[in-house]
Amino acid sequence: MFYAFLDGLIDASNIPVLTIPTFGPAQVLDIVIIAGILYLILRWIKRTHAWVLIRGIVIMLVLWFVAVVFDLVTLGWLLQHTFTVGLIALVVIFQPELRKVLEQMGRGQYLASFKIESDQKAYVNEETISEIIKAAKVMSEAETGALIIFEQGVDLGEQERTGMPLDAQVSSQLLLTIFEKNTPLHDGAIIIRNNRVAAAKCILPLTAESLDSALGTRHRAAVGMSEVSDARVLVVSEETGTISIAIDGQLIRDVSESQMRELLLYGEPVKPRFAFFRGKSGKRGL
Repeated sequence: MFYAFLDGLIDASNIPVLTIPTFGPAQVLDIVIIAGILYLILRWIKRTHAWVLIRGIVIMLVLWFVAVVFDLVTLGWLLQHTFTVGLIALVVIFQPELRKVLEQMGRGQYLASFKIESDQKAYVNEETISEIIKAAKVMSEAETGALIIFEQGVDLGEQERTGMPLDAQVSSQLLLTIFEKNTPLHDGAIIIRNNRVAAAKCILPLTAESLDSALGTRHRAAVGMSEVSDARVLVVSEETGTISIAIDGQLIRDVSESQMRELLLYGEPVKPRFAFFRGKSGKRGL
C-alpha cells in the first residue's frame, strides 16, 4: 500500500525516480581527468593576473543573482550582455598566458604543474637577500641605478619575455656587473625567481598614479609592477643613491639594511620615516 501511494505521488508531481548510477573504472577515470583539468586551471589562474580579476567576476555574479531574484530587468540585461562580451575580452586579455600554456602542453612541460607546492624552492632565501643587499649598498654609494624584481606567486613570464634570459646564480658581483653604467644590460630590470636571476633588461609597466616629481622612471616602473602583481621591487636611484622598495602599490623610500631584509623576505612594511601611502583620496602623499 505504501509503495503504491509513493508511486502515485511521484507520478502526480512528475518527480523522476532517483536511480543510483553505475560506478566503474570508466567513471573513476572520468573524475580523475576532470579533477586534474580543474587543478591545472586553478594553478594557472593563481600564477597569472587572472587571480586579481576573480574578485570582480564574483561581484558581477552576485549582482546578477540579485537581479534575477528581484526581477531587475535592466540590470539583468546589462549583466547578461556584459558576460557575453566578457568571455571574448578575457581571451584577448590573457592571450599571452593562454599561448604559453598551449606551448607548454605541446612540449609536454605542463605536467610539471602537478608538482607539490612544498617541493618547490622558496621564492628567495637569506643568502640571496644578503648578496642583493651587499650589491645595493655599493650601488647606492656609487649612485648607480638599479631595478630588481622578486617574483612571488604571480608569474612574470610576460615581463621576462621582454628582456634577455640569463638563469644565473645571484651574486653581488653579477648584479654590480649588470647594472654598471654603459653596459648592455644596465637599462631595465632584472627578475629574481627561485633565488636565480631569470632575466635582465626587462621592460615593466609604469604606474598611472602621481608620484613625487623627484622620482624617475625606475620608481614609476617599480610601483607599476607592484600594482599588477604581488612582486616585491627594489630600486636604487641613479640621482640620489636612495634605496626604495615597492610592495602592493606602495613605494617605501630610504630604507635601511634591516628594513630591506624584512621587506624582501616577508613583504611587511615597517612604516619607515619616509613612505608613500594611499590616502582616502586615492592619491599618494607623504
